[in-house]
Amino acid sequence: MCGIAGILAPTHDAMVPEGRIRDMLASIAHRGPDGMDIWRKPGIALGHQRLAIIDLVTGDQPMVSADGQVAIIQNGEVYNFRDIRRNLEERGHQFRTTSDTEVMLAAYREYGQRCVDHFRGMFALAIYDQRERSLFLARDRLGVKPLHYAQLPDRSIIFGSELKALLAHPELRRTIEPTAVEDYFAYGYVPDSNCILQNVRKLAAGHHITLRPGAPMPASSQYWDIDYTTRIRGKPADLAAELTDRLRESVKLRMIADVPLGAFLSGGVDSSAVVAMMASQSDRPVNSCSIGFDVAGYDETGYADQIAGRYQTNHRSRVVSADDFSLVDTLVAAYDEPFADASALPTYRVSQLARETVTVALSGDGADEAFAGYRRHRMHMAEESVRSRLPLTLRRNLFGPLGRVFPKLDWAPQMFRAKSTLESLGRSSGEAYFHSISMASDTVREGLFRTDFRRATGNYRPESLYLRTMENAPCSDELGRVQYADMKHWLPGDILTKSDRASMAVGLEAREPLLDQELVQWAAGLPVELRISGGQGKWLLKKAMEPFVPHPLLYRPKMGFVVPVSNWFRGALANEAAELASQSSLLETGWFNKKFLVKVVQDHRSGQSDHGRLLWQLLMLDKSLARLFP
Repeated sequence: MCGIAGILAPTHDAMVPEGRIRDMLASIAHRGPDGMDIWRKPGIALGHQRLAIIDLVTGDQPMVSADGQVAIIQNGEVYNFRDIRRNLEERGHQFRTTSDTEVMLAAYREYGQRCVDHFRGMFALAIYDQRERSLFLARDRLGVKPLHYAQLPDRSIIFGSELKALLAHPELRRTIEPTAVEDYFAYGYVPDSNCILQNVRKLAAGHHITLRPGAPMPASSQYWDIDYTTRIRGKPADLAAELTDRLRESVKLRMIADVPLGAFLSGGVDSSAVVAMMASQSDRPVNSCSIGFDVAGYDETGYADQIAGRYQTNHRSRVVSADDFSLVDTLVAAYDEPFADASALPTYRVSQLARETVTVALSGDGADEAFAGYRRHRMHMAEESVRSRLPLTLRRNLFGPLGRVFPKLDWAPQMFRAKSTLESLGRSSGEAYFHSISMASDTVREGLFRTDFRRATGNYRPESLYLRTMENAPCSDELGRVQYADMKHWLPGDILTKSDRASMAVGLEAREPLLDQELVQWAAGLPVELRISGGQGKWLLKKAMEPFVPHPLLYRPKMGFVVPVSNWFRGALANEAAELASQSSLLETGWFNKKFLVKVVQDHRSGQSDHGRLLWQLLMLDKSLARLFP
């Protein structure tokens, strides 16, 4: 696990100033505190910050082929590198190290760009081929590891693991992309299809791109996709047993490390399953850790303690205050782009705790996307049964007006909040699902922005991203379509961004066994009734884990990392909220309707409405802009 950065010069014979690549690496030193190195040749500079995990002695990067013609830097791990190495040795390749990086380099020499087809793991890589005078960039199939790139005015190209690596280059133009601001308020993050800065791109998951000095920027190419069109057949009991075997193998692959290894343990289904599989394959107690809150309604440590006790793990837990908002500025610095998932706070804290004793931690991320575990998946399918029976025109005319006039009862129990359901029934399937995952509604965004900002976006509609993805999804059922869209956007844009930046900020490698590419593709073939059944999401995963996890833990309501931001803006952060509407970087942009902001702050503080999530979005954007334009 590391940080990578590089510069491709505009001509093949130009030398990149060493100071430029050093500055880029310094900005991401947290990703690789164990060492830094640079490889420079005419036309190219590659830099690497290393967090040593495998082959601690001879695995340094940049790594160059024996003939000096090809060099590689990579961030991540290829877990099946030993199998690939054996195949390459049979083809005559010789190896000087025991690292996965050298295997990736040899695979490129053997297979060219198709080398990525052989890699099973998480990675963002850059390979410079002096023979072809080309730079090959690639990102893993599901987007666990990030990669940003941009072309500068002089036609040189810069790239790096995080946006801050590009920001360290003085020639990068810092111009805000208005559609990314619109995306941010719709989703709570800036999707990988966009970036807060114009001209900066994120390489999409499962894509690669080949760049050449001075040439126009080409489009990236997709080398892998999830296929939801095929169906697995078999008895549920047999499929549950197969799922257990597949999960056990995925976990075993991710336990390969030459440094201390552990796991995040929340006491939920996913992390408990990972710990159970680790314990069954380890000859020593698993290291586990969890974070709790000092407010009972937000604390899950008791559930984690049960799993830790059952598997006799070396368990460490830490209780933090529910008012733990002191990390705000730290998170803004870690994420670069505005990022409004408040669970980044406890994710950062649990990463800090894990890093005290281990260098690698396995997590349960990805199970909700792969196995249909979100409440919104169940709600969407229930609503779809109504939508499928009535024409859209009738539903728009019937449910649309009802949804508009029905009061928004933020204070009421969930069962009485019918407004969102009525609104969903009055929309198409794609529109309804987008609104179920969006943070700021259409109505809120319409009031939030001034007319001139709307013009600057060209009346861009953020929902087009999800609508287009769902319409073109390789799926044979509606549940597959929404899972596919989540896999393409929510997973890399929110879940994996959150995990990567929080863990790497403290020099910790996080691994996600539930996002193994073979496991994910297998899960995509499960019949709908084995994904959602009897009001339960992740149905088959829960059935498979019944021998390993206590029944009450498997079937309790999902909690997740809940952060009480609404209370903060009526208490300790009330003044911060007021400043958003009176003196902030937001107002200086000229994008926002000040009267609307004032009303949002006043209504929230009085308790008339709950605008906690919107205020958190505004606060994170305000602080992000202050860092982008110091």
